[in-house]
Amino acid sequence: MARDRRARLIGMPEPLHYSPHPRIAERKQAGPPKITDVATAPPDSAWYTRFNANLAVVITKGVGTMWCAYAFAALSFVSLPAAIGSGSPVILVSWISQTFLQLVLLSIIIVGQNILAAAADKRAEATYKDSDAILTTTLDIHRHLEQQDKQIRDLMQMIRDAQRPQES
Repeated sequence: MARDRRARLIGMPEPLHYSPHPRIAERKQAGPPKITDVATAPPDSAWYTRFNANLAVVITKGVGTMWCAYAFAALSFVSLPAAIGSGSPVILVSWISQTFLQLVLLSIIIVGQNILAAAADKRAEATYKDSDAILTTTLDIHRHLEQQDKQIRDLMQMIRDAQRPQES
């Protein structure tokens, strides 16, 4: 019985052989995803899809500036005297909601979205770097465990070799 227990104590399962997941190489090559990566149509899409996507990006970049918001505010003030001069509260409310707010807030909202998109890109970059650090650390741990397994196997073999003369 003591022999069985001793045999179980010095037995060791086969070591795990690491094979990297294909996603690791793919992730290293692609890098972190960015909002600008998906802002245009894929190169294999139809020409009109690429044209529409590029035109939308150009217009959004132009309208999504504070200078455009200032220009829209100035443009909306052109019709303000007529709205006030009408004497109608309905026309004044209509001017505020349909002219001023829509024109000016459109650009300001796009500017805000651009700022949030840049923050999302920074978070994606940080997450990518964190994941890479974790992966590198995990691989280092795996290499350490492989070395440790080899040393344990060598020690176990030494124990087996030392026990053989006693058993005979």
